[in-house]
Amino acid sequence: MTAPLPQALEPYVAGMTWGWTGVRGTWATEDAAESMRLMADHGVNWTALAYSALQDTAQSTQVRFGDAPTVTDDEIVWAIREAKGLGLKVCLKPVVNVADGTWRAHIGFFDQDVPGEPNWGEWFASYREFILHAARIAAAEGCEMLCIGCEMVRADAREDEWRALIADVRAVYDGVVTYNCDKYQEDRLTWWDAVDVITSSGYYPIDAWQEQLDRIERVVEASGKPFFFMEAGCPSREGSPARPNDWALPGGPSGAEQLRYYETMFSACDERSWMLGLMLWDWPARLYSAADAAVNSDYCPYGKPAGAFLRDAYRQRTGGVR
Repeated sequence: MTAPLPQALEPYVAGMTWGWTGVRGTWATEDAAESMRLMADHGVNWTALAYSALQDTAQSTQVRFGDAPTVTDDEIVWAIREAKGLGLKVCLKPVVNVADGTWRAHIGFFDQDVPGEPNWGEWFASYREFILHAARIAAAEGCEMLCIGCEMVRADAREDEWRALIADVRAVYDGVVTYNCDKYQEDRLTWWDAVDVITSSGYYPIDAWQEQLDRIERVVEASGKPFFFMEAGCPSREGSPARPNDWALPGGPSGAEQLRYYETMFSACDERSWMLGLMLWDWPARLYSAADAAVNSDYCPYGKPAGAFLRDAYRQRTGGVR
């Protein structure tokens, strides 16, 4: 049903996102090294090193990837080498965020350029510099995968610009190239043929997994491309299984709810032969203490029932091989 898998994805993507949002000064520390070691101890064989660069507003055209609070190049290189030293494969994941808090999915401009107004061409020129800078780091450090965008819903329709960007990336980086579309967008992109692997954010309600996997399966069959979830997970919080994408949902801490979601998600994904794995969200560079796990209501499974489940689930699917 799919094309031959990029060898790097075999036998299974037992992944975890690390380090978000990539705040300068929080990587390349003793705490960060210990955090990554503890993550690797959960059966993980892949990590997405995720960091963000800022633009001022959703209509700004400059991505300020060299400025604080974005991590420095030295910190990025440190994280790649630290992960590889632990036997992990690395997906480098540079992401643009909006400084005023607007979600990146809303970055957008007029469909047709208007004199005096910001436009897509100006934005993509700056975004291209950001992504190519990351691509050169990924190439120099031997990252197995590069994610060239994340949840850019309004930008997804700019097919020509994305194809041109991917061609430029391939001129400097020869690893696996992917794009992380947002939830419910897998069947809306028209340029999946330009990347090596289809990935998306799988924050689907606990009772909607089968329906959404049915929909995604049609995309996988039509594209002939491998697929895994570049993001997926659920906060350890009351009510979160029904709204796993809502990181601010009110509710008390609940490790049981997070575990229930993990069990359902893994079970549903296991039924699909084309599903290559999960890059779960997420593991911070500054990890809370194990003693505080019961009162932590965020996505990280460390010290929670879902963490113990995950360790066993990942090792079972990989045979404990990194």
